[in-house]
Amino acid sequence: MVEKKRTETATAAAEAPARSSGDAPLTKAWTTQKARVSVAKAYKMFVGGAFVRSESGRYFQVQGAGDARDADGDPEIVNVPRGSRKDVRDAVLVAKNALGGWEKRTAFNRGQILYRLAEVMESRRPELVQSLVRSGLAEAAAAAEVEASIDRAVFYAGFSDKYFALLASSNPVAGPHFNFSVPEPMGVVGVVAPERPSLLGLVSTVLPVVTGGNTCVALASAADPRTAIVWSECVATSDMPGGVVNVLTGHAKELSPHLAKHREVIGVDAWIVDADLRRSVESEGADNVKRVKTHVPMDAEAWLDDRRGQGLGWIERFLETKTVWHPVGV
Repeated sequence: MVEKKRTETATAAAEAPARSSGDAPLTKAWTTQKARVSVAKAYKMFVGGAFVRSESGRYFQVQGAGDARDADGDPEIVNVPRGSRKDVRDAVLVAKNALGGWEKRTAFNRGQILYRLAEVMESRRPELVQSLVRSGLAEAAAAAEVEASIDRAVFYAGFSDKYFALLASSNPVAGPHFNFSVPEPMGVVGVVAPERPSLLGLVSTVLPVVTGGNTCVALASAADPRTAIVWSECVATSDMPGGVVNVLTGHAKELSPHLAKHREVIGVDAWIVDADLRRSVESEGADNVKRVKTHVPMDAEAWLDDRRGQGLGWIERFLETKTVWHPVGV
């Protein structure tokens, strides 16, 4: 009798899901539930291979161009972390720690990683284009900028194992010695990316730095920091070791001098419109005799030009040349 009750209970339990799946009230409950709330993107800086908020907790607001709307139909306004002096110090520290491993990688392996970055950018091409469009670019111009950025990543991937042969030399000397010069990475390089083009300018200034074996702390465009963050997501999934590329968001006037005066930053590449700020960066960099390159930003056409926006000279500007003397016959 007990065994019979157990059998009936098991049969009822097995049949219960079948009866529930066809139950009209249950189906109605699923079809009449409220529309889901979309998940808003939380924008963060990219430091040490992770996405982090500013240590100060500060943000600045970025408004979408034109009639851009958020999920609720309101004018699109998002909060982006406003980096601080402490964020600069943290980013430089992780870049310094990542330098040893990155410069010891073979040039071919660095090229593989950069090519993987181009692959990831290609796969996220629509998202990058849309990000530039919401910052105010026409769709055709945004597509051209993204394509040029991907091509630039491929260019430096191919150049990573070739610049050494082009810059190294065997020097003629008199006496029982031979002499040769070879390029070496400098260390941590700070980059103040141009405001426009926000993506191509960032890619064109950061990639030659890391191609040469340096690590980088970059300050993204304050006019369009969201595209820089999307690009950082490409970097994060491209096999790039954490700390090699670090992207801060904030105001150049506030952060550039801190980046220039940091003792562990060996070089600065600053694309700044404001003449007073350029002089401030040069002055702070001169205090500890670092290599400082300040530029008036180029126009969009110049960045798109392969003869002006890329090349061996972009890699060479942040390399040191080591000359070795060796006695003949030893």
